[in-house]
Amino acid sequence: MKKGMKKIISGTVAAGACLSLFTGIGFAEDEKPTADITVAALNQYVWRGFAFSKDSIVVQPSMTVGYKGFSANIWGNLDTDPYSATADQPNNWTETDLTMAYETTIGKATLSGGWIYYGLDAAEDTQEFFVSASYDTILSPTLTVYRDTDNLAGWYAVVAVSHSVPLTDKLALDLGAQISYLDADEASSYGEVVGGAESSTESYSNFHDGVLSASITIPVNEYVSVTPLISYSFPLSSDASDLLKVRNESVIDKYEDNFVYGGISASLSF
Repeated sequence: MKKGMKKIISGTVAAGACLSLFTGIGFAEDEKPTADITVAALNQYVWRGFAFSKDSIVVQPSMTVGYKGFSANIWGNLDTDPYSATADQPNNWTETDLTMAYETTIGKATLSGGWIYYGLDAAEDTQEFFVSASYDTILSPTLTVYRDTDNLAGWYAVVAVSHSVPLTDKLALDLGAQISYLDADEASSYGEVVGGAESSTESYSNFHDGVLSASITIPVNEYVSVTPLISYSFPLSSDASDLLKVRNESVIDKYEDNFVYGGISASLSF
């Protein structure tokens, strides 16, 4: 996940692209198996508005295999200079996530669902189930709902749109925007901030984080591509701002609620 409070938790290409919604995850629709290996280098690890790295480059490798709509993905995060408020020598490898998913297309609608396991180094592991629906029309609207059933029990819903602006015959500027709502089951997952600290009894529920993103995929050959990307993460409500500031301060010693982050990724697909 991205950790800290624990990625959770992204990632983002992750950031997000993140990119969210699940960076690095792809689905196969052809009869033959497909595979994708991606490595992203970013200036920060941000997930759902929470920052899990400070003043260091993070390297996020990802591998996906797919067949007839089914896919399996493994994703990791390596922090080149990890910061920890509680440990003298935090590990560089901070997270390993596993995702199993299925996707199908019905007319112009694409439906998918699956399970994500977040294996964390500095916090308790957790897991989520998710369902997603998108429609092939202007801005490609997508709704994705996540349900954490473990360490961060609660709901996280995301509405996203995207648009590609052609630059040349082979290049396009891919733009994306998303907003979310986070509803924790109890304060032990996410607590409402009262008096500058998270409540131990009042759970958090509000519009949470927004993300704006831009990227350009540059094909190197039939199998290899390189993608520079940038994202901006920001709170959607005053409650979200309070929670993000408190959690980010405890994890990376920065009382901040918005971040500009990005980098470059390289992919091998076949």
